Amino acid sequence: MPQFQAPLRDMQFVLHELLDVENELAQLPAHAEVNRELIDQILEEGGKFCSEVLFPLNRSGDEEGCRYEGDGIVRTPAGFKAAWDQFREAGWPTLTCEPEFGGQGMPSVAGLALQEMLNSANQAWTMYPGLTHGAYEALLAHGTDEQKAAYLPKLVSGEWTGTMCLTEPHCGTDLGILRSRAEPQADGTYRITGTKIFISSGEHDLAENIVHLVLARLPDAPEGSRGISLFIVPKFLPDADGRPGERNGAKCARIEEKMGIHGNATCEMTFENAVGTLVGEPNRGLNAMFVMMNAARIGVGMQSLGLMEVAYQNAAAYAKDRLQMRSLSGPKEPDKPADPIIVHPDVRRMLLTQRAWIEGSRAFALWLALQADIAHGHPDEDRRSEAGDTLALLTPVVKAFLTDNGYQAATLAQQVFGGHGYIREWGMEQYVRDARINMIYEGTNGVQALDLIGRKVLGDAGAKLRRFGQQVRELIEAEGTNEDMAEFIDPLADLAGKVEKFTMEIGMKAMQNPDEAGAASTDYLRVIGHLVLGYFWARMAKIALAKQDSGDRFYEAKLHVARFYFARLMPETAALMRSARSGAGNLLALDAELF
Repeated sequence: MPQFQAPLRDMQFVLHELLDVENELAQLPAHAEVNRELIDQILEEGGKFCSEVLFPLNRSGDEEGCRYEGDGIVRTPAGFKAAWDQFREAGWPTLTCEPEFGGQGMPSVAGLALQEMLNSANQAWTMYPGLTHGAYEALLAHGTDEQKAAYLPKLVSGEWTGTMCLTEPHCGTDLGILRSRAEPQADGTYRITGTKIFISSGEHDLAENIVHLVLARLPDAPEGSRGISLFIVPKFLPDADGRPGERNGAKCARIEEKMGIHGNATCEMTFENAVGTLVGEPNRGLNAMFVMMNAARIGVGMQSLGLMEVAYQNAAAYAKDRLQMRSLSGPKEPDKPADPIIVHPDVRRMLLTQRAWIEGSRAFALWLALQADIAHGHPDEDRRSEAGDTLALLTPVVKAFLTDNGYQAATLAQQVFGGHGYIREWGMEQYVRDARINMIYEGTNGVQALDLIGRKVLGDAGAKLRRFGQQVRELIEAEGTNEDMAEFIDPLADLAGKVEKFTMEIGMKAMQNPDEAGAASTDYLRVIGHLVLGYFWARMAKIALAKQDSGDRFYEAKLHVARFYFARLMPETAALMRSARSGAGNLLALDAELF
């Protein structure tokens, strides 16, 4: 049976020793009173809930799955509703929400750390509050005062949950061709008609109402993505007292039979003259929905980070216990019939790969959450702008790079178990199945790569990337003469220099032929991902070097993993750049009929 313990020590290292969040938050008026003790208390209590309440439901929820009972009724697996009630009673949904609507007003960086643990414990269950928080953020940014008053307190408390309804049977990423219609009514509402598919948490029995955010077209809407509007379409229309009243024309027609995340209800939703209210301006629905989608993209990155962590914990424990063959250099435990498999170099390679992705990704993700806090709450406009640009630049990277690596890490954990990883008993096959969706939904990783290179880098002639590159250069300049740091700084400096030239080359080629950007995009995103992780691994190595004689073996381990990352994983960038430079010709030359 699998096991999970919250990785509190490494989280505390990242938050307090690497990021110094207490001092960073002290500069933000809304979070000036948030100290280390409070953050640690949140992590510890959140970790207990995850390991004691959610984790025991992960396997049973996967085996039972959600059940469609007809007439739009969906039941979640046994224990999910009780866990939801406990989650609500403890106040967890309110953690990072605005006090004005019943929230605790805690910083995003604390909320993202909790997200990681929730996803380690039970990704399918965690999608219910995750989507609800995204709906909250979209309405907070774009809702009217009346909409906020009617919906936000209920979403914040967890009394109601939320969804986002984008995809239709004939269109996924290309929302410009969606067909759902919205007919204006005399009372100012709209009647929504259409079908949406792949709607996570679309119907369930956890909460008394579900607030759907639905993209649809007005009768006079222009063609394409500029003609899309966003509407609130609740399952039950709120009555005069704000309680669920009349049943709306929004129903689940069926639930999908999926590869993984069986405990989450992925629904086909039908809207038949459903009553909706417009969010934001007509034909500007994507602007409002992207608030939710960008939050969801970071959340999906945390889903994979959470799965990486729990899969690694189990693989490492198994490798230290499983006896198989002798070490190539002679018996390491001669009193036993064989050595534990952790003595074998290739098993070490798999475990260290997982750990390097996990610890580097954790530093990256929590730092990015801190940028969100700065972007929303710093008193200095320049600091807000800089943090916002960083958040925009790296959101596609945290989504795609972490989920690509998360799937690889899950399969490596499964491989450590050998045949036992392929059967259900040990839990690894579920992590592989669950991890696969993260590369697909909320914009496939190919779309994230196009977004990075097209909009975020070439779209502003590399200004956002240069700003992040300046942080990398400052670290290189500060540590360039430190011989102890050379093994970390030299490869980082080499990559940073190559990225600048690499970006210019792709930009010049794309000016002549836009397909060149598309052909390079996936490789390019991985290169940028390594630049980011290399930056954080160098910073973590600096701290570990300074404390390696403290007697705490945590720092010894951190140094070893840092060395592994720079020696074994970062060199991937050379092949990626060579691949990207080969151009679009080898991808597009073959006639489509010959595929």
